[in-house]
Amino acid sequence: MSKHDDPYCLRSRLSWRLLSLQAAILVALVAIVLAGLCASGFVLAERDEDRVIDVVQRALTRDAQGELALRPTAELKQLRSETPDLWFLVRDRLGRSLSEGTVPAEFATIGGGLDQISQARLGWQLLEDDPRKPAARLKRVDTDAGNVQVITATQGRLTGAKALFTTSLAFLGIALPGLLLMGTATFIATPMIVRSTFRGLDSAADEARRIDIHQRGARLPVERIPLEVLPLVTAINDALARLDQGYTRHRRFVADAAHELRTPIAILNTRLESLAPGPDKTRLLEDSARLATLADQLLDIQRLDHCCHPFTSVNLAAVAQSVAADLAPLAIAAGYELALDAPATPVETTGDAAALERALTNLVQNAIQHGPRRGAIGIRVSRPATIEVTDEGPGIPADQREQIFEPFYRLMPLDRGAGLGLNMVREIVQLHGGQVSVADGPEGGACFRMTLPPVRQS
Repeated sequence: MSKHDDPYCLRSRLSWRLLSLQAAILVALVAIVLAGLCASGFVLAERDEDRVIDVVQRALTRDAQGELALRPTAELKQLRSETPDLWFLVRDRLGRSLSEGTVPAEFATIGGGLDQISQARLGWQLLEDDPRKPAARLKRVDTDAGNVQVITATQGRLTGAKALFTTSLAFLGIALPGLLLMGTATFIATPMIVRSTFRGLDSAADEARRIDIHQRGARLPVERIPLEVLPLVTAINDALARLDQGYTRHRRFVADAAHELRTPIAILNTRLESLAPGPDKTRLLEDSARLATLADQLLDIQRLDHCCHPFTSVNLAAVAQSVAADLAPLAIAAGYELALDAPATPVETTGDAAALERALTNLVQNAIQHGPRRGAIGIRVSRPATIEVTDEGPGIPADQREQIFEPFYRLMPLDRGAGLGLNMVREIVQLHGGQVSVADGPEGGACFRMTLPPVRQS
């Protein structure tokens, strides 16, 4: 299976894809807004007054007369070449000044009144007044000429690093809060929406888990199912309908075949009874009994779906007595002793008496068929609600004690049995809420134990 075929969480995948889409839309929106503002002539980036002040600060000195002067530094030359409208005004605490460029009249004489101010922005609000009158920046700095006041309002050209930094700050300031808000809302809301939308699908999954082999006509609900998933649920319901039809035809065939077999088997038994006693007659009677048992087992497959519900109280001791009476002649004819150990007082469980009698009959017939034709076969009923069938045969290998209850499984490939009896026993016992197991018998051989729920005494 490739990585793309692995199961995935729909809620998580939707959340991440929605968040990615929102981030892409937000980035595109910010880019469009920035492009539109730039196209309209609006400058988002702050003026580069700090760079001008830094360059002037490093270039400022005094001449021989003590007047303010500028050294011809490389930075100052580059600033002048990059900034045609460069202007600045430098003033020391003694009132001596130095200027370059065209200093606006509004700022030419304002410095003397701001000697106690370390830094300020002077002028008009950019969005309300003429953008051709940019606000000025005032800052007091220490230079080689002493502490001076610098005023400038040049737009200049941003350096690459500063342009990147300014653009990043603009993006983070606009996009990041919105992205965080939308991401939080996405991860909270998406699972809730998906869970609410798929609530009907969860109900259908719960219903599918409860479908049992003995349940016919079961269908998955189609209410509150998303339209995208509805074809899948409908296809499953159609498949269940086809399975029901096939099971019905199969069950009818098995029942008809079993009924058809019972008549010739009964005629065969009647003719065999008229034969003279002898080993051949015994063998033929056993073979005829196995045919009758196979027919009954085929009918039992159908009867399992029609056990009495609700169950009634069943006396296991009475069930064991009835089976022992019916199978004693067959066991004795095959060379066995059939022993019954059941208490005089009732040992009760809740279930279907006929089904439990068939299960016990299958266990005893299995012991007769596969035993050594000598020794004893025992039926023991004990409390709280247990029936054991023991024999003195070869026993069941430990590694095959679970497999023998599977349909059509045989210990010996050439065994004349059909491999349905023990499977039928397990189905009947499980239908009654019990368990069947096999262990070593007390005298060797095998011990089959049916453990059923006892009747609770009030």
